[in-house]
Amino acid sequence: MKKLLFRYFSGIFISAVSIFSFSSYKNVPKGTVGHHQTIYDFKLKTLEGEEITLAKFKGKKMLLINVASECGFTPQYKSLQALHEQYGSKVVLVGFPANNFGGQEPGSSTEIKTFCTKNYGVTFQMMDKISVKGSDMHPLYKWLSTKEENGTCSDAPNWNFCKYLIDEKGKIIKFFPSKIDPMSKDITGLL
Repeated sequence: MKKLLFRYFSGIFISAVSIFSFSSYKNVPKGTVGHHQTIYDFKLKTLEGEEITLAKFKGKKMLLINVASECGFTPQYKSLQALHEQYGSKVVLVGFPANNFGGQEPGSSTEIKTFCTKNYGVTFQMMDKISVKGSDMHPLYKWLSTKEENGTCSDAPNWNFCKYLIDEKGKIIKFFPSKIDPMSKDITGLL
């Protein structure tokens, strides 16, 4: 009888500990052990200065691109805009101006917006200028290029116009180097 009671109360105790542990885990603050940050947790500013989180695009694929105005790959803006116009119902394009490679994005937010609109008719989502490498790397790009944080990818931009394709649930599908044109089958075939 004692063994039966012991098993009964042990089972209740273990269940109570499990429930307590699970409910405690749900309330773990971001940035602490036990919380796994997702792409939807990042707060960013648009070129117009509006603060948004990428959760705004939850349920859609995203193509994140580090862009620059004075690069040999800058004409990809034309392909990015074509991708936005043709596949906008399937994928949200998000451009991140960055001055990390060859100082090829020296402009202010206003100058970048004017350049993109005037020269390429850009209407897809453009964010404020950030750093995509080095000691001042934006936390989003640290997450994108750290497999331990994102679960799948350790590729980091090595030049302007590198691209990350994200699925509808916020997982990285694939990283594309600068030379891959946005309208190539490599990308459109995954949409």
